[in-house]
Amino acid sequence: MALRRLNVCVSFSWKMKYSTHSEPLGTKLKERQAQMMKKGLPVKKPIEGVKNVILVASGKGGVGKSTVAVNLALALSRHLPTQDVGLLDADIFGPSIPTMMNLSGNPSLTEKNLIKPLVNYNIKCMSMGFLVDNNAPVVWRGLMVMSAIEKLLRQVDWSPLDYLIIDMPPGTGDTQLSIAQNIPVAGAVVVTTPQEIALIDARKGALMFEKVGIPVLGLVNNMASYSCPNCGHHSHIFGATGAEKLGQEIGVDVLVDIPLDTSIMEAADGGYPIVISSASNNPLVQAYMSLAEKVLSRLSAIKNEPSR
Repeated sequence: MALRRLNVCVSFSWKMKYSTHSEPLGTKLKERQAQMMKKGLPVKKPIEGVKNVILVASGKGGVGKSTVAVNLALALSRHLPTQDVGLLDADIFGPSIPTMMNLSGNPSLTEKNLIKPLVNYNIKCMSMGFLVDNNAPVVWRGLMVMSAIEKLLRQVDWSPLDYLIIDMPPGTGDTQLSIAQNIPVAGAVVVTTPQEIALIDARKGALMFEKVGIPVLGLVNNMASYSCPNCGHHSHIFGATGAEKLGQEIGVDVLVDIPLDTSIMEAADGGYPIVISSASNNPLVQAYMSLAEKVLSRLSAIKNEPSR
């Protein structure tokens, strides 16, 4: 009986605290939650020498995110030849950048004991794939993964960089939160395919960025369509309008539609990504160049917003 009486008193006191003001109870609770969240979050510290960080993410694996990240970095470098671009492979368990960027070997150290990124196609690259044997699985728990991510961010000689593209692992877990909450991020690009099973997770990824205050620059509708190399028939084998509907739902644009094309896969697997291995008038190259231009345009618009 005494316990029940105590619960009633606490409940009454709580209601009095939040219901005697003119503002709705829900508003007060949201403000209090926001204050508590703000207190609990780490202070974001910029990566030394890096001006802009762009995340390339997806909620689900297998949608071509790493291929998009690599070609976006190369397209930015091609579009801005006087500026420096870097590429960080944040997928500790399944690094793809070494293969796609045709890089291997152990990085050396600077006099300040920083890791020197490996460079190819004028892009500074860092990946866990440079630090472990190619065939060795990384079997680590969360704290070790977080420590590795911190080293790849802070203990690499990135400077100077105008743009650092981070190829994020799939999902919305520890790695994503660690990066999103510890460094200033200019914006995120979410990669999806048109099928519902991929859109479900892309939606979660986009909403995660919204919750941690990172602007979503837009969606990449990957594997949007397929043209038969024999008869030329054009089809949408994963669906036609899924990405567009998702964009309308969450309030972002589809930046580009990239078709399912074997030449993109062959170029990436061979270590010669399509943006640097094909002519500028190739429609696939033009798609990635358009993506780079729209990303830059979105970043410029965000920086010019009055609230920023």
